[in-house]
Amino acid sequence: MPAWARAGGVRLGADRVWFRAPTLRWPEVWFTFMLITLMLPVQVQVVPEYILFSKLGWVNTFWPLLLPRIGGQAFFIFMIMQFIRGIPRELDDAAAIDGCSEFGIFWRVMVPLISPALVTAAIFSFYFTWGDFLTPLIYLNDPKLYTISVALRTFADPSSVTNWGAIFAMGTLALVPVFAAFVFFQRYLVEGISTAGLSGR
Repeated sequence: MPAWARAGGVRLGADRVWFRAPTLRWPEVWFTFMLITLMLPVQVQVVPEYILFSKLGWVNTFWPLLLPRIGGQAFFIFMIMQFIRGIPRELDDAAAIDGCSEFGIFWRVMVPLISPALVTAAIFSFYFTWGDFLTPLIYLNDPKLYTISVALRTFADPSSVTNWGAIFAMGTLALVPVFAAFVFFQRYLVEGISTAGLSGR
């Protein structure tokens, strides 16, 4: 559940960020600052985030795993902006002349055109979240809330005999959702990756 929720949050957050970017003052400056955040290691963010979520009383819940992804991540925003730069701006102007509101332009014109990039961002977010080990390990203390990566680690016991058969079986089952997501969304994934770097503006 957290993996799919975070994937959806990244999609909704990232597409709204790029749509509002042209209306901001100095959009390229803000875009550069956003890209600079990609240089920050994850370990640098762990301590302040844990202090914040601890004061909010959200430790041992799924909220620390979900909320940081809702606003959109810099990598996915960059990928989607590279994709929409290949869409002619005249489409926005034509829709506005026809009386379409700002939200109407976003929902009826842009979202269908950028759907490959949005699906690609959602799939990558799902992959990253599904294999994330550090974040669930820090925030989840109840074994009932463990994600698949943390649960796999509990099968390895250095103080006694490790059940390698159970680990291999569980690891194989853990690959099923990842493989299924790739098979069902392969067309969008390939299309989104192949066209995200093209620019026609």
